[in-house]
Amino acid sequence: MRILKIIPILALLIFGTSLNMNGQCKAFAKKVCLPELGTYTHDGNYHAAILVEGEEAELYKTFYSDMEYRVAICGEDKLPNVEFRVLDSDKNVLYSNKDANFAKTWDFKLQASQQLKLVIKVSSFNKPGDTPASGCVAIMFGFKMKK
Repeated sequence: MRILKIIPILALLIFGTSLNMNGQCKAFAKKVCLPELGTYTHDGNYHAAILVEGEEAELYKTFYSDMEYRVAICGEDKLPNVEFRVLDSDKNVLYSNKDANFAKTWDFKLQASQQLKLVIKVSSFNKPGDTPASGCVAIMFGFKMKK
């Protein structure tokens, strides 16, 4: 009977901690990553998550041919480099910031509307036995109408 009382309390604590972390990541995205969009209009979405060294996340997003876009990737200072790659539906790599000294932004235009896959990965520099770093990583999208 006592276990039945503890389970809801544990579930509430875990859920509450998760919400707090997501809230902190959203605040990080607004404060640190949003300014990286510069003159581009933010699309209104805040994509952010806690990632650990070596961990990878994927995001699919549709982009339209009549727009100019900026993708901005930001990771907390305690994290190593954050790599992002943009792939088309045929898995061709359209861009990798690894080739651009881990640039935080990429500006582009597409000739045809399409859904792209963004793969975000936190580099891993820890030695065996070390505790890997973890922290917030945010990805933001901005756009401009083509002139």
